[in-house]
Amino acid sequence: MSRIGKKPITVPSGVDVKVSGSNVSVKGPLGKLDWSLTQGVSVAVDNGQIVVTRSSEDRKLRALHGLVRAELNNMVHGVTKGYERSLEITGVGYKAQIQGRTMSFNVGYINPVVYQVPAGIDVKVDKQTLINVKGVDKRLVGQVAANLRAIKPPDVYKQKGVRYAGEQLRKKEGKTGK
Repeated sequence: MSRIGKKPITVPSGVDVKVSGSNVSVKGPLGKLDWSLTQGVSVAVDNGQIVVTRSSEDRKLRALHGLVRAELNNMVHGVTKGYERSLEITGVGYKAQIQGRTMSFNVGYINPVVYQVPAGIDVKVDKQTLINVKGVDKRLVGQVAANLRAIKPPDVYKQKGVRYAGEQLRKKEGKTGK
């Protein structure tokens, strides 16, 4: 049996979990998230705990058992505390600005790069070089942070670009370095 899948999820106070057919909805102080279950995996809520079970020992269902439990745990954590990713912009003249739901990056290209922030995500820019991405959906927060980093990935020679906060990069030497 899946070690992760068999652990019950404790539901904190202020969080409402509803199971209707193959849909699970988690509602908390920060927002609401939905997840649709696959056939063979079922969810039950009792005594302030969420329990995930599967119908058979099929290989695919064993894999999905742990996945569903992890996703539901992420949803409960997201609607109570939320998720956050931080990015840093490094380079002379590199900066970011936010205007409403659009961000513009000046990162060494001829024209500024414009990025539309999706709904459900809050983005804050501090000192034009620090970006803070917040939201309740862990997947969406991670994907937006990855999209922002992909605008100008860090260079291995000069270390310029957009990187995650605390990301360690290996600096390569140039042609003349031996």
